[in-house]
Order: sequence, then structure tokens, then C-alpha cells
Amino acid sequence: MRLMPVRAILTTALLLATPLTGAPSVGTVTASAETPPLYDDDAGGHANGDDPAIWVHPAHPGTSVVITTAKEGGLYAYSLTGAQLQHIPAQPPPGPDHEPGRLNNVDLVHGFRLSTGAKADLAVASDRGRDQLRVYAIDPAKAAAGRPPLTDVTDASVPFVFNSTQEQVDEAETAYGLAVSGTSVVVSRRHRTTLGLLQLAAAPGGKVTYRRVRTLDLPATFPLPDGTTWTPCGEPGELAQVEGMVTDRGTLYAAQEDVGIWRLPADLTGRPALMDKVREYGRQDTYDPATEECVPGQDRGYGGEHLSADAEGLTVYEDGSRGYLLASSQGDDTFAAYDRRSGEHVGQFRVAPGRRADGAESSDGAMVISAPLGRAFPEGLMVVHDGADTPGDGDREVTNFKFVDWRMVKDALD
Repeated sequence: MRLMPVRAILTTALLLATPLTGAPSVGTVTASAETPPLYDDDAGGHANGDDPAIWVHPAHPGTSVVITTAKEGGLYAYSLTGAQLQHIPAQPPPGPDHEPGRLNNVDLVHGFRLSTGAKADLAVASDRGRDQLRVYAIDPAKAAAGRPPLTDVTDASVPFVFNSTQEQVDEAETAYGLAVSGTSVVVSRRHRTTLGLLQLAAAPGGKVTYRRVRTLDLPATFPLPDGTTWTPCGEPGELAQVEGMVTDRGTLYAAQEDVGIWRLPADLTGRPALMDKVREYGRQDTYDPATEECVPGQDRGYGGEHLSADAEGLTVYEDGSRGYLLASSQGDDTFAAYDRRSGEHVGQFRVAPGRRADGAESSDGAMVISAPLGRAFPEGLMVVHDGADTPGDGDREVTNFKFVDWRMVKDALD
């Protein structure tokens, strides 16, 4: 995720408020609820919101739970009104001078059989600080009673996802994005183009562990129609990483932030296909070490039309065999919608300020569910990360999550 300074956010807001000649129509939705603000500083426990998951209660949908990551702040669970139910801190550093836990992305596993013989729904999160997965069992009875529903069931001996030593982990090329497919988990690697397939397994005492099955590297350079080769801009030594991912019917969609959306088999076999490109695709920007930013180069017209870098959170709305793939276009604060069957782009919308909550800017993670969740969300719910919650608190970096009634999204796309 590329964090935007306040000046850049205000500039983006002014640009978005100015109609562009020939620009595609962008619908607007507003949030029905939002979570309390998270502050990324010492006083706020360095809680920086990132990615949500929506767990649906099997018997009482109105008591379903939204589970979110907050990097060094750990994991949070909220009711459908946005009220906090639970906070689980991230893991401490394993030793002096090592990195603490930083929970980055989260997804759900349903009906996992533990070593005790019991079945449990699990929330699985990528810990980019310690290059591991953290696993939490969800208790339906506690959720229905409005009590803290999550219990950490991570086996104490879980391995690193990508690295071999703690010294390598401290270099920060670690587990980053995450998506679940059955009892398998696809994880991306920070600052690399690597994807890894992990298999969850029951461990003694009702705990959960995993093993790595295979890895796959997405391209880091790209041939262009004019015969040249394009390398996305980044800090020296860093490649175009993937964060936002989702699986759907055996297919993985992976958002390579500065490139676009890839479609490939969820078991990481077969050939990846670039489904859509960011507008900046093929633009040779130049890294400026003084500002630690990429200076835009000439736009040669090779980019896409619907995504502005970074391409971020991906999620699927299921409507029988139909539905939508939704993608966060972080660079222009919109979401792109694609037909779930054909992959055709069908619309664009943004989460705007409304009566109950402000809008969502610089949005990273998102999740949507089509299950009815009581009277508040009878056709489903979309939860999106807000990278600049307002009103702010001085110079403190503040984030949270917005809850959007799916009916509003459907109307915006229509």
C-alpha cells in the first residue's frame, strides 16, 4: 500500500471534484456505519487499518462479525454496527532488535477440522512483521452474545512463510497479501513478485499449522508494443509487489500494485493472464532518492482505463453463477467492478461522505458478502478500508473501516 500525504489526499479530492471531459461515469455510495478511528502512533498502539473479512453467523446473521487487521496494532473484531467487540494485539518481537508482529491481510476458512475432532471457522492473517500466518478460531456462541469471538489457535512452532532465518525476516521481504481457497492459503511476498501456496494442517491441542506447497513468481518487467521493456518504478532492489488477492471457483485474482490484476489458477499452476492494467502501465517513472518518491514520466498510452495505481483490495460478490469482482483503485479513490463470468468492466463507484460516515480515501483492503445480514444489510454488505478517516486529529495518521449496504452499490452500478 502506498500511503498518501495529507497534501496529496487534498489534491486528489479537488481533482475528483472536477469533471473530466470524456471521463467514465462514477457512481457514489455512502456508508451505513463505520468503526472507531485507529491511530498509527505510540498513543494509538501503532494501529493502522488495512484489510477486512466478514464472518457470517450461521444461525443469527444479524450477529455476524467484521474482522480487520491493523498492522502493528494487531487484529480487531466489530459488530455490524461498527462497535468494537475485541482487540488482539500483534505478536511481540521474538528477541531484541527483531521486528514485532504486523498483521496485514485477513481471510476466512470455514469448517476446518481441528485435532480435537471439532470443526471451527477460522480467521487467517498474514503477519508481515514475523513472516508467519496467525490463525484464530471464531466462536459462534460468543459472537451471538456480543462477546469477544476470537481465540488464537496458531501452533507455537509455525514456520516462516518465505524466509529461513530471523535475520532474513528482519529485511522485511515477508508474508504480505493473503487469500484463502478451501484449506489452502495463497500469500504474496512484500517487495517481491512471489506468490506462495500454503496448506493448513491440524496440530496437537486444537492448534493450527501450515506447510508451503509451491511458489510462483509473477513478471517483474514487461515488454511494450514499441519494442522496449518496462520496469515499474520503485525503491532500488524492490520489485512490483502484490497485496490485494481473492479466490473464486478455483481462480486466483491478484492485484500487482503498479501493474494491474492477474488471473491464474488458485493452486498456482498454469499461466497467469493480465486481466486489466493500471493507467500508469508502461509509464517509465524515475525514483528520486531525495523525496523517496517516483517522478512521473511520459504517458505513452499503454495503460488501462479503470485502475489508478495502486491496484489494491480485491473481493467477489457472489450472486449464483453471476456477480462481480470488485477492485480498489487506490490512486483515484474509486472501486472498479468487473463481471464475475466474463471479466468485462461494468462500472465504477466511490464511497463518498454521507449522513452517517465520511467517505473512503486511499482504500486498501475490501470485502463484500452477498448473504443477507438482518434488516440493516438484507442483500449483503461491503466493508472497505478508509486510509484517511475524517475528521482527523491534528497530524496523527488515522484510519478505519466503512460498512456499505450492498443495495447502494448495486444501484450505483446500475
